[in-house]
Amino acid sequence: MDTEQTTPRYIPMIRDMAEHDRPRERLVKVGAEVLSTAELLAIVLRSGVPGENVLRLAERVLAQFDNLPGLARASITELTEANGIGPAKAAEIKAALEIGRRLVATAPEERTRVTTPDDAFHLLKSEMMFLEQEQLRLILLDTRNRVLRAPTIYVGSLNTSVIRVGELFRAAIRENAAAFIIAHNHPSGDPSPSPEDINVTRQIVQAGKLLDVDVLDHIVIGRNRYVSLKQRGLGFER
Repeated sequence: MDTEQTTPRYIPMIRDMAEHDRPRERLVKVGAEVLSTAELLAIVLRSGVPGENVLRLAERVLAQFDNLPGLARASITELTEANGIGPAKAAEIKAALEIGRRLVATAPEERTRVTTPDDAFHLLKSEMMFLEQEQLRLILLDTRNRVLRAPTIYVGSLNTSVIRVGELFRAAIRENAAAFIIAHNHPSGDPSPSPEDINVTRQIVQAGKLLDVDVLDHIVIGRNRYVSLKQRGLGFER
């Protein structure tokens, strides 16, 4: 008989690990930024399950959901389908991710400056690149390119029959914005602009010239990447 297949594998509990290896103690000693994602998630989850300590549980859950992006997309119901994740642990995961999302979302209130397409992408990527529906948002800017607000204007596919250009400028005028950047996401993850994206951009840019509001760019956000229509000269023809 193969005794290796029948001998249980010893998996130490967190309390059995050396203190300098325990996630919570490591965070206190060396700082959160040094910890792995699994260690941080283990701190959120607090306890493991029979035969699996909390660190191994965190590693398995991250692998099952394809790391943090997958956890961010998953619903409470989907999370509870993972072995060892009940409603309480699922709620703790979602709460921690939401705190992180809100931290990033505070940037407009802190008057972040947006002077490049990269700035615009980094401002919105955590909120937009994992959305399952298209959204169109505006980054409203003052005369010094400081962010006033970044409101969601439309949810759903971008097309000229749905988008009313006046709605975009109404939001800009309400905030006394000097300029704005259009941003929308492609749920497929591919940020390549469609002909409809280019047509919509062209209409908005032309309206901006008439209303004396600068349309600085239109960025299409995909999965960890984006396309700037202004950089590609699409819809911004002179």
